[in-house]
Amino acid sequence: MKYSSKEIFTTSNFVSLLRILLFFPIFYTLQRIEVDSIYRIYSVLLFILAFITDILDGFIARKFNQISEVGKIIDPLADKILVALIIIQLYLQSEITTEYFIIILLRDLIIFIGGIYVSKRLHYVLPSNIVGKITVFLIATYLLLTILNGLYNLTFIREIFYYLGIIMSFVSVIVYSNRAIVLIKNEKK
Repeated sequence: MKYSSKEIFTTSNFVSLLRILLFFPIFYTLQRIEVDSIYRIYSVLLFILAFITDILDGFIARKFNQISEVGKIIDPLADKILVALIIIQLYLQSEITTEYFIIILLRDLIIFIGGIYVSKRLHYVLPSNIVGKITVFLIATYLLLTILNGLYNLTFIREIFYYLGIIMSFVSVIVYSNRAIVLIKNEKK
């Protein structure tokens, strides 16, 4: 697929790229959460900033008619990169379980590879849907609660988001796979 510079160089795409770049300060602060609890607060504030960029890029794309195939790739890719790197860092610090680490990374890997296959096959990027957005919200909330759990006792509510995130990870893979299969079957007709 070829993309024009007009599709690539949009404000909404730059906001998505900013979200990817936020990984570096988040990574820095996460590495220090064991040393000084203030870094937990810094991590949460940066995480919230990343969340705001996720809302902002979609808003800008719709408001200024910047919706593009490139944006449909960059936005979820930014989410997946940021979440994956945060999960890896929290796992390395024994803040999350091995099961959660594997399930979430496998979910993102399956959807990412499936997305590449669908876009090559159909020359169309399968956009995210409400199930995917809810799943990412649940995962992000769990990660925020995990970071804050070092300051406050959030174990009960954190466990709720732990299980909801796992359940919705399976649901989102099934829904995404089903959508892809239907689109590919319709293409053959």
